[in-house]
Amino acid sequence: MPARPCGPAVLLAPGAGAGQHHPFLAGVRARLAAAGHPVLTFDYPYREAGRRAPDRPDVLAACHRAAAARLRRYEPRIVLAGKSMGCRVASHLAADGDPAVGLVCFGYPLVPVGKAEARPTDHLSAIDVPMLFLTGERDRLAPLDLLDPIVARLRWASLQVIPDADHSFRTPKRAGVSEDEMLDLLASATVDWMAERGLRR
Repeated sequence: MPARPCGPAVLLAPGAGAGQHHPFLAGVRARLAAAGHPVLTFDYPYREAGRRAPDRPDVLAACHRAAAARLRRYEPRIVLAGKSMGCRVASHLAADGDPAVGLVCFGYPLVPVGKAEARPTDHLSAIDVPMLFLTGERDRLAPLDLLDPIVARLRWASLQVIPDADHSFRTPKRAGVSEDEMLDLLASATVDWMAERGLRR
């Protein structure tokens, strides 16, 4: 909780292979809070129990909704955000009409690991709040030739491609971008997007 919140709050959900204390999630959380946004992170039940395999979709969604309800006690306007699986679950909540003023996806997992075909994305067209997709140029789970046309068809969506980055937003040494600089970039892009959409006050 920032000393001087400027809203909206951000619910930041983890990816499938990491919890809320992963350096990526913790780094984004700290930077968004420093910019004035209350931020809540959480773990899904399987992670709390020490299991590796994610819960069923309905269990993930129920946990996600409970976290969103908790955050709304502090700030009624929330942005649903997440890394990979976390943002995919968030997108389904937004499509189902869960109260939110925006959706931010850090690496949308369009193509399942080891698969060639994209997951269904019909639910995205039901989302009626602004959406930001932040994706790595080298993200194998969100190839630009598949993701770009999907985002282009969405009325409220914008896509920002991070040069040289993969699904975890790592870049090769030749790019000269440190982990901290990448987190700065992603957090700044998110804060700027919220300001452009009139979500900050």
